[in-house]
Amino acid sequence: MKAIDQVSITFTSRSANEGFARAAAACFAAQLDPTLDEVADIKTAVSEAVTNAIVHAYPDCLGKIVLRLRLLDGGMLEIQVKDSGVGIPDVDQARTPLFTTGGEERSGMGFTIMESFMDGLRVRSQPGRGTTVTMRKRLAPRAGGPR
Repeated sequence: MKAIDQVSITFTSRSANEGFARAAAACFAAQLDPTLDEVADIKTAVSEAVTNAIVHAYPDCLGKIVLRLRLLDGGMLEIQVKDSGVGIPDVDQARTPLFTTGGEERSGMGFTIMESFMDGLRVRSQPGRGTTVTMRKRLAPRAGGPR
């Protein structure tokens, strides 16, 4: 698919930046004239992906997170959250509902939530090198909209 527009934002893995990432994704997606439900889905998925990077990728230090947003042909929004943290030894296990390495305060539902709010989810990871989460969501065409 051909990219029509894109933006890349790099920020530190501080909890406060999760809200920034949500807002940035919602603002970027606004050019597709999404419904309020679509905006809520996007913000929730981004929140989960960024929170995973903050909590799991850099458990004992601060690191960089890259949020890449692309608008593809046909009203497809692609969201990529990339870190250079500790990585995930077993991606299939990490994607299992209720599995967590974050202790009792973590629900282990992050990937499940991302998958339920987006049309596609791909997770690539290498231990010691980081993780890239790529999500796609096709936004419904609206009468008179820019799509």
